[in-house]
Amino acid sequence: MIQLNPPLPMNTPKGEGFAHVMLDYGPESDLYWVVLITETGEIWTFANRYVRAGKNITLGRTHPTQPTAPAALAPGERVPMRPRAIETFEPV
Repeated sequence: MIQLNPPLPMNTPKGEGFAHVMLDYGPESDLYWVVLITETGEIWTFANRYVRAGKNITLGRTHPTQPTAPAALAPGERVPMRPRAIETFEPV
């Protein structure tokens, strides 16, 4: 767990905000960002694949892409904490 000082501006599926904490569970897991949403004041944790760095004119990042929200899950389906790198594995 790393407290970001200063917080990083982020684009998320919930809107723009500032990441205050980064969580790293190891090499087989996504990074997770704890983001305070500017418009609503909500605090959300997003996997790395669902956030983008905010606009930074100095670095030439003037139109960052808006990340998309994860697809809806089927009833009873769970999101894995550590996504598999290989979907099918067959022993040799």
